[in-house]
Amino acid sequence: MKRFDTLNLSDKTLAFIEKNGFREATVIQEKVIPAVLKKKDVIALSKTGTGKTHAYLIPLMEMIDTSADWPYAVITAPTRELAVQIFEKAKVMTEVDPDLRIGLYVGGRQRSSDVEQLQNRQPHLVIGTPGRIRDLFLDSAVLRIDKVSMLVVDEADMTLEYGFLNDIDAFAGRMPDDLQMLAFSATIPEQLKPFLKKYMHHPITMKAEEDTSFDPKITHILVPCYHHTYAETIRSILPGFNPYTCLIFTNTREEAEKLAEELRSHDIPVTEIHGNLESRKRKQALKDLQSGRNTYVVATDLAARGIDIDTVTHVISCGFPNDLSFYIHRSGRTGRAGADGVCYALYKDEDKEAIRSLQRMGIRFYHRRFRNGSWNDLKPLGQRRRKDDELKTEIAKMMTKKNTKVKPGYKKKRERAIEELHRKKKREFIRSKIKEEKKAYFKERQKALNNSDDHR
Repeated sequence: MKRFDTLNLSDKTLAFIEKNGFREATVIQEKVIPAVLKKKDVIALSKTGTGKTHAYLIPLMEMIDTSADWPYAVITAPTRELAVQIFEKAKVMTEVDPDLRIGLYVGGRQRSSDVEQLQNRQPHLVIGTPGRIRDLFLDSAVLRIDKVSMLVVDEADMTLEYGFLNDIDAFAGRMPDDLQMLAFSATIPEQLKPFLKKYMHHPITMKAEEDTSFDPKITHILVPCYHHTYAETIRSILPGFNPYTCLIFTNTREEAEKLAEELRSHDIPVTEIHGNLESRKRKQALKDLQSGRNTYVVATDLAARGIDIDTVTHVISCGFPNDLSFYIHRSGRTGRAGADGVCYALYKDEDKEAIRSLQRMGIRFYHRRFRNGSWNDLKPLGQRRRKDDELKTEIAKMMTKKNTKVKPGYKKKRERAIEELHRKKKREFIRSKIKEEKKAYFKERQKALNNSDDHR
């Protein structure tokens, strides 16, 4: 990695870097900063935690002219949480240059105060969500971004996913033809490419995959839910590890809301991060994250994508997302900067195909269950399936009579018989697990009663 003092930056920019405590550029910073300073359009593929925010803030520190009375650059983020986080990092720039004005424009706060502020003075750097920026520029006509020099679209794939690309398209079309554009994203979906092609001039695509200091050392552990809910399974495994911060992912906002409520009902304090939170609760959640108030954070994939929590030691994945790349992002929130991390993937029967797909992608899963105060290794997940296939073959052989004429509907009848046998075996398996759970429960209860008798 290069030292920042080899990038020909001004003393002001080096002071900003020093304020942040940086010494060497990350791979994405080393690639992006020189290209941005040369006024190139850039597509940067980089996940959260690789230093991508400062990959554009550092060159902006170098390029912004604070003597001008209009904005130099616009930075968009798909969620309020991410916009606030970028704003907090950008505020350090004003400690170096007090003349620099930075404006934060997001939903969930009074629009009238934004309008009044902008009528009096324009910021040099605009940070916000696409909808609010569009409103202030096109509808209210108080934000003067028609002369900006740079547009930064952070978390571009997430912006597309949330449906905010049309808002950016609306105001980007009113910006100068020589606009310099930077797009930062974990992936570049096909639906995003027409938008990038429309506004970018011969963009340079850069990746941070080779940044070995951020290669996660993650242990992936499959944990069966059996007949339990995710909340019940989580509560059962919590005594089995001691996290500093544990990030718990769900597939939907509703699942996140329900899970957080259920955990709280069992005296487990959690912070929620998802799209169903009202503005006041979202702000409080961000404060809780920054202060490290709660060990457990329940979040959806999209809500957590831009939020950088450095202290995550463990991740729990409640099932698997439809887009399996999201599982990679989930587990990648731990094991940062060479540290070890653990991802517990809670699974049900319907998740087995997703698990096999991830295994084919190179992820090695350990199969374990926490019981009676210790983690126990289970058979590799694929073994049971192989036995099932062998069982089907044996059943088929038993049901096929040699040298006899096959009756109509024979195949369907055979398949129904096989499936019924599997359902029967599954019911027997669940009954045995419930029996084991009850036996363990009464054993623990009797032990507690004996202990209480001893203390009388």
